[in-house]
Amino acid sequence: MARKSLVGVVADDLLDRIIAGDFPPGSSVPGELELSAKHEVSRMTVREAMKTLEAQRILSVERGRGTFVNPLNRWASLEAVLRAASEGQNEAVASVQLIELRRMLETGACELAATRISSGDIEALFGNVAAMRAAHEVNDVAAFVEADLAFHDLILRASENVFVAVLFEPLQRVLEKRRAETSAVRTIQEHAIGHHQNIAKALESRDPAKAREAMDSHMQQTLDDLKNLVLEAP
Repeated sequence: MARKSLVGVVADDLLDRIIAGDFPPGSSVPGELELSAKHEVSRMTVREAMKTLEAQRILSVERGRGTFVNPLNRWASLEAVLRAASEGQNEAVASVQLIELRRMLETGACELAATRISSGDIEALFGNVAAMRAAHEVNDVAAFVEADLAFHDLILRASENVFVAVLFEPLQRVLEKRRAETSAVRTIQEHAIGHHQNIAKALESRDPAKAREAMDSHMQQTLDDLKNLVLEAP
């Protein structure tokens, strides 16, 4: 177990340095001797750490040349990609792509939920909107984000598709951080409250097309607000 822990430490440290930009895509990473000296571990431990990152397609080994960093779009580890999105240097691109992913998944989930959601869950959705409105009035960003996330989580569960929940669970930490950043802007809060109200009403109507359209409109507004009020803000 101790050796496995050391392998993880070395792998995590190297991944941190890749995400920080010390080793950009296409560049080579330090060799076994350098890394073993840095971490005061055996070359075998370093080799296993490199194999871990290679298995996740973060690194590529070219025999006779060295070990190189792959572009982010080739990485096979969702956890590593999420770390890059939340801690990396190109956060603007990651923020836009995260909304694009949410749009693809949440519009479909909302469409499914329209015919499956319970009356109790509909009531809870309106309760979340009321909580968002109350938080907005007192400028409580944390409470606003909590109600916002609860609203979307409820719809995902109401879709009754287990794969949706599995796909979204690893995203929660990044989503919470992103929501806290965007929800600090009061204009964005106002837009969100209106769209969440529309989504709840569309689900209450039990019309799948209206539900999908309402969620899609919310995702478009979220993307527009991110670009115009956050990324372009002075």
